[in-house]
Amino acid sequence: MSIRPKNRLKILHLFLSIHETSGPYNEHCLPMAKKRGITICTYFKSDFTPPEEITLFDGDSTLFGFLRTLKKARREKAYDIIHAHAPHAGVLFILVNLLLGKAMVGTVYTVQNSYHNYKFRNRLMLIPIFAFFRSLVLCSHACFESLPTLLKWLGRKKINIVQNAVDVDRVERAILGAENHQNGHFTIASVGRLIKIKNPFSLLKAFQHNLDTSSQLVFVGDGDLKAQLMQDANELGLENQVTATGLVGRDDVFRYLAKTDLFVSASYGEGLPVAVLEAMACGCPVILSDIPPHREIANGVDFIPLIRPNDVIGFAEAIKSFRQMPNTERKEIGRKCKKHVNTHYGVTAMHEKLAQIYNNASGDHIYRECF
Repeated sequence: MSIRPKNRLKILHLFLSIHETSGPYNEHCLPMAKKRGITICTYFKSDFTPPEEITLFDGDSTLFGFLRTLKKARREKAYDIIHAHAPHAGVLFILVNLLLGKAMVGTVYTVQNSYHNYKFRNRLMLIPIFAFFRSLVLCSHACFESLPTLLKWLGRKKINIVQNAVDVDRVERAILGAENHQNGHFTIASVGRLIKIKNPFSLLKAFQHNLDTSSQLVFVGDGDLKAQLMQDANELGLENQVTATGLVGRDDVFRYLAKTDLFVSASYGEGLPVAVLEAMACGCPVILSDIPPHREIANGVDFIPLIRPNDVIGFAEAIKSFRQMPNTERKEIGRKCKKHVNTHYGVTAMHEKLAQIYNNASGDHIYRECF
């Protein structure tokens, strides 16, 4: 039986799916499981069970299944806030509300990506979402700047920028002791889905360009490009130096990053990449592609190199620079990365901002939280 906090903010989160490595689930639900009454409703069936403090209404991967699940979740109890995190879920919720003649009081939608990264159909879905949801949360300033004029006009005073964040306490618990056990060779990690927009092939070519047989490159994650990526690595003679782990549990990723010498993202586009923030929170130096969300993270610091996404030589030279610097200097950069995230991207500050947004979205009648 689920443990439901009394006199706490009751939130229904709408997702397409959740899994152990899901960013929105790990940022919005898990850290607040003991502080808020968290309920989750999904379209697709989940492949894991959240902790007992969180109530899960699982869809069956069909439209009518999701509608039945949503109806069941809403009958369970009254919610202070309904917070959607995916275009499909947001649009379906709007349609249900319109059919039932319900108002959109207490509704919040989070835009998790920059506009140009969305597929065309998802861009179209954002139009009714911006028109009907009471409050809109954008995950970064870069995300806001990417919006077309129409969406900025529809959102107007409803738009709030709340940067993605990291549960730094969870990271610290996970990596305790791990940073003292290094891998024994210079290791470069890249964490994320192996898909085109993440640009893993540029990183592979940059790694190969260094001609350093003692280094290791690890792609932590899964995706459509995994097989082709590993085939290319083998054709380049890197089969003993390049690996792709597939999906890895969140805490295991933290422990691996704590033992990694360098994190690299050559991505073409992001919202505000949590994987980068988590690597930094683990004390890992980073090299990032020169795109607006990465510039936002690197703003005001001089220890994060920014390289154009397709500049293979630029990435290779930056990697070589980190590999050749003394270990003490590299660790000092890692400490600066960690401090930067702890200061600016902690999940507690994110939820303090969300609490005010929830209060405004509901008409200032909900339970006021203390952090």
